[in-house]
Amino acid sequence: MTTIKISNDDYDSPWKDILEAYFREFMKFFFPVAHDGIDWSRKYEFLDKEFQKIVQDAETGRRLADKLVKVWSIDGEEVWVLVHIEVQGHREKDFAKRMYTYNYRIFDRYDRPVVSLALLTDDNPAWRPDSYGYELWGCRALLEFPMFKLIDMAKQLSTLEENKNPFAVCTLAHFKAMETTHSPVDRKKWKYNLTIGLYKRGYSREDIIKLFSFIDWIMSLPDELEANFLEEIYRYEEEYKMPYVTSAERMGIQKGIQQGLQQGLLQEAREMVLDAFDAKFGRVPSYVQEKVGVMTDREKLKHIHRIVVRAKSLEEVEREITWN
Repeated sequence: MTTIKISNDDYDSPWKDILEAYFREFMKFFFPVAHDGIDWSRKYEFLDKEFQKIVQDAETGRRLADKLVKVWSIDGEEVWVLVHIEVQGHREKDFAKRMYTYNYRIFDRYDRPVVSLALLTDDNPAWRPDSYGYELWGCRALLEFPMFKLIDMAKQLSTLEENKNPFAVCTLAHFKAMETTHSPVDRKKWKYNLTIGLYKRGYSREDIIKLFSFIDWIMSLPDELEANFLEEIYRYEEEYKMPYVTSAERMGIQKGIQQGLQQGLLQEAREMVLDAFDAKFGRVPSYVQEKVGVMTDREKLKHIHRIVVRAKSLEEVEREITWN
């Protein structure tokens, strides 16, 4: 079970998407011991819907996005790896308890070893949960799980610039996004540097598009600065004849920069909301499909997504969301 915690509520979807796109690289970058125990010649499988059914009634705090991955160990055994992605910027008292609860629920469901891992991206250096258990009258239950604290890499950013693992880029983008929360001009500079760095690292066109999507999401800019940023990227791509990002029509990046709107990411946000309804409540009400389908405010879509994943009932969602 791998938990990714990020110190901003808006950062859940890009981490979830990039983890699924580069699961092997994620394991190698953050959990090399577990990575080396997996037989990567065999296909791994994400089981998101199965996981939702297992934990949907667990009263163990809020969950923003979850992934259950079936892998094969190098000794030929099936191993179930739970990847629980939660975007949260502060210490949570019951985090380790939730790790314990999800671990035993998955074990009970599949009768297979469950590997629990925690990647914590909050900014509290003292909060390092890595176990949960209890003991009474000689009976003891305990889960100890490997934990990686992202903040520990804050002093190693220069080494990340040379590392070609996609999660080196994601980690850099994460730190720079948080560092520039109150400085859009500095954020634009770093967003440009990180995007240009994708080309300089020698990534393929497909990798550049995926990683740019991650950078673009967590380093959002005001419309005017976003337009300037895209203009600078256009010029760079034209100079070096690498029209990967700006000509990526399949991502739907709208070239009408007057509006500063990236249509592909807007559609991605819509799908994220609909998927959240389906995963949480087993259905997407028709009125929700209609409302979401015409929404053009990506920030509001992300806000709705957060409400859905935190809510305990559809009625609670309807009370909190203002569609107009």
